[in-house]
Amino acid sequence: MNARFALRLNRIRCNSLPSALFNEVNERNRRTRILATRAASSVSQFDLNSLITLLEVQVIGLSEWLVSPGFKVVIDGHIEPGLYYILSGTGKLHVKKRSSVEMNPHTLIIVPPGFPLELEVPASNGSPSLATSVFARREDAELVNSIYQFNAGESEPKTTMICGLFQARYGPSVDLFSTLSTPIVEQFDASDHLERQFKTMLQELVAKEIAAGAMTGALLKQVIVALLRRSLKSKNLWEERFSLLSDPKIARAFAEMVAEPGANHTIASLANAANQSRSIFMSRFTSVIGRTPMQLLRDLRMRQAASQLDMGIYTVDQVARNCGYTSRASFARAFKEVHGTGPRDYRQAKRT
Repeated sequence: MNARFALRLNRIRCNSLPSALFNEVNERNRRTRILATRAASSVSQFDLNSLITLLEVQVIGLSEWLVSPGFKVVIDGHIEPGLYYILSGTGKLHVKKRSSVEMNPHTLIIVPPGFPLELEVPASNGSPSLATSVFARREDAELVNSIYQFNAGESEPKTTMICGLFQARYGPSVDLFSTLSTPIVEQFDASDHLERQFKTMLQELVAKEIAAGAMTGALLKQVIVALLRRSLKSKNLWEERFSLLSDPKIARAFAEMVAEPGANHTIASLANAANQSRSIFMSRFTSVIGRTPMQLLRDLRMRQAASQLDMGIYTVDQVARNCGYTSRASFARAFKEVHGTGPRDYRQAKRT
């Protein structure tokens, strides 16, 4: 039944109801429409498109895990977010102080930084007491056809996963997944084609061709966009997973900063963009983003500066002006605070 026909049928049914009940049904339908669109309308489509476009994604490393029935892989928390995608087989994800989550083919798991967890493939009889714990360590992985492969057990059938670490950042200090409190678990289907993206990432890392990092980052970004679209269907889910983008007013100001770091941004202009007073804006921005507006703006400008210095077509003075600095000394000082070296030394090191 298509949506238009269903709406028409619902109206016919409503017209045959008593007046009081008719009004009650209309009110219920109105509330349903509001709830259905609230998540998607919390942040404007323009701002959301801008923020997704400007998100920088980098794959730090990928490996393939093969886990036999009766084995449990224990994973320590890492400084970067982790990702796990189930290619084949089943299992369970055990999260501290939370119920276990079933894993099936095409399950995607995003793990917050510093978050330990356990991935278990139960024994054939389903008894958890038979699970053998194995700690996931890089030194225990074998290089097979140029891919690091981690094996837990020898028996078949094995559950196969692609695992890795990544960054999804706006500048050096703000990661899209840094505010996660628990892992994201999302069940996709074969028709979503995420398996193809992950396998292509592995192939890129094996081939080691030019711009492999850019290619793997672009592929992973497609996966993140698929996850973002799924999350938009629920306001609660969106705010839980992406609290960084949960406040539409702060997102508006944040989007302006990310899009044009070198513009003449001030607390007053950014508060105006957010349609808030200076004090409310400062408090809310720091709470949502985790940094003050000016701290974040400096980091965004330094990311732009590093990119322009890498290009090699601008002088240091031009880069400073492009990033919103009128004083070369102030620019050089800010650059060194973020990158650990001055702009000239940074450029020279990149050329050697």
